[in-house]
Amino acid sequence: MADFNKILDPGDYENGEINVVVEIPTGSNHKIEWDRKNACFMLDRIEPIAFAKPCNYGFIPQTLDEDGDELDVLLITDQPLTTGIYTKARVLGVMKFVDDGEVDDKIIAVPADDRNNGDAYQSLEDLPKRLIEQIEFHFDHYKDLKKPGTTKVEKFAGLDEAKTVIKDAIARWTA
Repeated sequence: MADFNKILDPGDYENGEINVVVEIPTGSNHKIEWDRKNACFMLDRIEPIAFAKPCNYGFIPQTLDEDGDELDVLLITDQPLTTGIYTKARVLGVMKFVDDGEVDDKIIAVPADDRNNGDAYQSLEDLPKRLIEQIEFHFDHYKDLKKPGTTKVEKFAGLDEAKTVIKDAIARWTA
């Protein structure tokens, strides 16, 4: 397997396009994480099925969030994507998130070329309201059985704030 942090860059985030590596498919309760040290995917744990991911979950290569991991991405598609693939994605916004006292923001994106829905999603406001509610509920509660009250979605913000989060994560990677 290739080391995504060596073969991919973050993408052209200033123009709203990023590279996203998929870790967890929509609907999976497997917490699969990129192991940067070993350059491979690792099954970190199996969550209760009630906390399966409401959308694909991945990361932007060559970035670091404040929690020390690559910057997370919630990638919205109609069907689950496979662990280990990457795609170019269009940034819609960011979910400002705190996990156990650490900033752990999630960029919200869609594939850059989604002919199935005619590229209908151009901003967060274009996403179904119910999907945003499901994402917020998931991240507010997915640790409730083990560590209740340790996660909090602070807000959803648009493209400009997402670009700032990405820029900062790239700066941490290169520091």
